[in-house]
Amino acid sequence: MTERQFQILALISENGRVEVAKLAEILGVSQVTIRKDLDALESKQLIRRLQGIAELDRENDVTNRLAYHHREKLSIAEEAVKEIKNGETVMIESGSCCTLLAEEIVKASKDVTIITNSIYIADHIRPALGNHVILLGGEIQMEPMVTVGPIMVQAAKNFYVDKFYTGVDGFTPDGYFTASDIMRVESIRTMAGQAKKTIVLTESEKFVNHGVMALLPSTSIHALYTDDQIPDKIRNDLKKSGVCVNTVNTTYGQTK
Repeated sequence: MTERQFQILALISENGRVEVAKLAEILGVSQVTIRKDLDALESKQLIRRLQGIAELDRENDVTNRLAYHHREKLSIAEEAVKEIKNGETVMIESGSCCTLLAEEIVKASKDVTIITNSIYIADHIRPALGNHVILLGGEIQMEPMVTVGPIMVQAAKNFYVDKFYTGVDGFTPDGYFTASDIMRVESIRTMAGQAKKTIVLTESEKFVNHGVMALLPSTSIHALYTDDQIPDKIRNDLKKSGVCVNTVNTTYGQTK
């Protein structure tokens, strides 16, 4: 994506919908140029085009979250994929950072087997040439487009993987990553139990939120990929817990 496309996406995410003429005025380019950028964003399923207007797809919550803070999430995914080696098998849970990670795996043309309970991710990265994609069955949650429940849990227990990647909804002062959906919590805990290493991908704003349920203790996490706005105290506490904290510069995509 170009710098201008990141700016366009940020404006649409902030306002919900923006007129093409307004975008051209703000960014100082022609409407023809804006339309070409919007075509590119729509092809990535990040926005929806209407007559003279660009907007978020309000009927698709996953796409909305993918568009929000897209630059930061993409930088996180680009850094995290560097640690995935050819021939590995990884599990990936649902979420916008995880979706972008799966996309980066495919872009890197790595011979990686991806196991996921996210119908959205499996569809988003097809055709994944050179990669094997295994979708775990189970009860479908329609809003996030994931499978959950006892069938999914049993399916996940058939696999042992190198790495498991997951997003989170928040973090507590006593060192627990949190989530907001009890069914998703069960799925994530099960998948983490089948992996040698559990890795969290999330933007820094999640560290000022509290989810409803304790998900995983920081002591069980191998690594965290986030942006450089994570509070220093939390960063230091996580490192003391043995977490390898990787932060990405929110402007330039450089790690610290």
